[in-house]
Amino acid sequence: MKTSDIQITIALDENHVPETMSWSASDGEKDVQTKAIILALWEKDMANTARIDLWTKDMHVDEMKQFVHQTILTLADSFQKATGETAMAATMRDFCEYFAEKMNIIAPAK
Repeated sequence: MKTSDIQITIALDENHVPETMSWSASDGEKDVQTKAIILALWEKDMANTARIDLWTKDMHVDEMKQFVHQTILTLADSFQKATGETAMAATMRDFCEYFAEKMNIIAPAK
């Protein structure tokens, strides 16, 4: 069996606020700089989600809005692929369009 390690490196300031972050994979990407990370892990024994949400202090609010928007869109894709729930995934994408309009990421639909 092949394995791959994913490493996340976070440089913190004196108040433990992330200043820089990067990630790399042992069989691919190397030292990719990032400003935000949302990591969700399903803990088998507890049947619960563990999460880590981090962003650097130079992450702008507009970038965070776009990051959250894109994350929800990719969650809709993952949800549909894993469950086959096409209708609910479409509802999630509809919400993403609403979110994007309200956050001024895209122009309102006419």
